[in-house]
Amino acid sequence: MIASVRGPVLSAAGTLVVIEVGGVGMAVQVTPQHALSLRLGQEALVHTALIVRDDDLSLFGFATREELTVFDLLRGVTGVGPKSALGVLAALSPDEIARAIGAEDDAAFRKVSGIGPKTAKLITVSLAGKLVPVAPAAAGGATTAAPRGTADSVLAALVGLGWPEKNAAQAVDEVLTEVDDATRGSVPTVLRLALSRLGPQR
Repeated sequence: MIASVRGPVLSAAGTLVVIEVGGVGMAVQVTPQHALSLRLGQEALVHTALIVRDDDLSLFGFATREELTVFDLLRGVTGVGPKSALGVLAALSPDEIARAIGAEDDAAFRKVSGIGPKTAKLITVSLAGKLVPVAPAAAGGATTAAPRGTADSVLAALVGLGWPEKNAAQAVDEVLTEVDDATRGSVPTVLRLALSRLGPQR
C-alpha cells in the first residue's frame, strides 16, 4: 500500500498532479483546490489511497490525513466510488461534510456530480456518528473586494475543468460577496465554494 508520496511537483493541472519519487513520476488524482495549491518544482507531501482494480491502479491524493480518512469513509458507502468521493471533497471540506451528516442534510451531497438523491441520503445515514465537526459554521462577511489574483486563479481553474467562463465567473463573484476577508484570499476555499455553487457539471 502506498500511504503517501513526497517529492518535487513535476506538473499540476486540473485534478491530476505528477510527483517525482525516486526518479519516477507518480500520477496522483487530487481535488482542483489541492492541485492549485502545489507549485512546480517544490517538494510536496501528498497522503494517498491506492485503488486497485482488475485493469487499473490509481492513486488518489490529499493534503491532510483528515481528508484521506473522510475519503475512505465515503468509499465505504454503497454507490460511492473513488472519483465520486473525491468530488465530494472538492465541493465540501471535511468539516462541512461532518456538519451536513450531523444535520442529515443530504442536499449538500446532491450538488456533487455523480451523487444522486438516493446515494446522497445513504451517505448521511451510513456515516451518521462517524464524523464530528471541529470548526463553527462560517458566517457571512463583509463585501469588500477580494484580491484580483484569487478570482482570476479560481476562474482559470473552473474554465480548465470545463465550465463555461460566464457561469464560472458568476459563481466566483457570488462566492466572493458572501465570504469574509480571510476566505477571499484563499484560492482553494473559494474554488471549493464555487464548485459547490455550480453543482454537478452537465
